Amino acid sequence: MKALITRKVGMTSTISEDGVVTAVTLLSASPCVITQVKTADPDGYTAVQIGFEEAKKQNVNKPQVGHFAKAGEGIMPKIIREFRLADDSEITEDLKVGETLNPEVFSVGDVVHVTGTSKGKGWAGTIRRHNFHRGRKTHGGRSYRRVGSIGSMYPQHILKGKKMAGHLGHDQVTVRNLKIALVDAEKGYIGVVGAVPGPNKGIVILKGDK
Repeated sequence: MKALITRKVGMTSTISEDGVVTAVTLLSASPCVITQVKTADPDGYTAVQIGFEEAKKQNVNKPQVGHFAKAGEGIMPKIIREFRLADDSEITEDLKVGETLNPEVFSVGDVVHVTGTSKGKGWAGTIRRHNFHRGRKTHGGRSYRRVGSIGSMYPQHILKGKKMAGHLGHDQVTVRNLKIALVDAEKGYIGVVGAVPGPNKGIVILKGDK
């Protein structure tokens, strides 16, 4: 299984031997510990649960302490995520509770899907949120940035899904088919070609294409 929980560091660039400059997003990938392995019997589906970083003792409740104790003494992850697998045959010998997943699970050139939470931008109007056109500013036009008509005489209510002003950003976004540009297992960094959703220090999920 090729999957990791990482934290976004920022963007930089790499220069290849032929002089090509490539934009790269650096991700901090400290080792992730496997906290649970779920199988079709008795859980009903196959998945691997992994933990990332270390939580403060006062932020972990008793049920969580008992759950994490199966992975080893003193293990209390701060971030928990679950990765679904197709069936039980994909659970290999190295996928055991207590084992760690390091940046070396990925190699340069691997294709990955990256999931993060986009930057929250608060309340936004329809021009910024949905790319609407503004109204004319000449010939008596007064509706510069208004929504305009939001319904007709029938039915006498606004239809669900109507594009209107509202909260913009802070959504889960997945960017597919990005390539791994560098893997530094010693320093715990992974470089991904291109941009990754979310702000710096945000949680980013890496999952291999296969």
